[in-house]
Amino acid sequence: MVQKKKRDLPVIGWREWVKLPTLGIDRIKVKVDSGARSSSIQAVNLKKFERDGEQWVRFRVHPMQRSSANTVETEAKILEFRSVKSSNGIAKIRPVILTDIELLGQVWQVELTLASRDNMGFRMLLGREAFRDRFLVDGGKSYYGGRPQRKKKVIKKARKDAGFQNQGEL
Repeated sequence: MVQKKKRDLPVIGWREWVKLPTLGIDRIKVKVDSGARSSSIQAVNLKKFERDGEQWVRFRVHPMQRSSANTVETEAKILEFRSVKSSNGIAKIRPVILTDIELLGQVWQVELTLASRDNMGFRMLLGREAFRDRFLVDGGKSYYGGRPQRKKKVIKKARKDAGFQNQGEL
């Protein structure tokens, strides 16, 4: 990759919405963390298996914060197992996968460790290796890539666009 000048890099906030198309995740809110080297995603019900002589893992992701209602079941080839020190200072061996990520119209591959993040504020952490030489981070702002519309707002807008004035007209 040709080294870009720092001022030419697009800016992202300390939290953003991303897509993980290879895993079938349309949107997940990430904490952009320049203090963390690696990236991690919340994964439950990990089941290792073999496919064509390689190690794979099947797992579930709850992409929405504070909710397990929406579940995506997915699988990926295991790149390696890595010792990762969590924010509490305890190191654990975690499976690492390689997957596509999309943010601000860019798509690239990132390594993700699979971890239990149910008790964490964000279901995914985007560490500095994932955005190095790709983005600058504005630690005081969020959602440079925009926010997804909530279903109620989408329905309300569709009703307004269709000319309905109140609930009873549908």
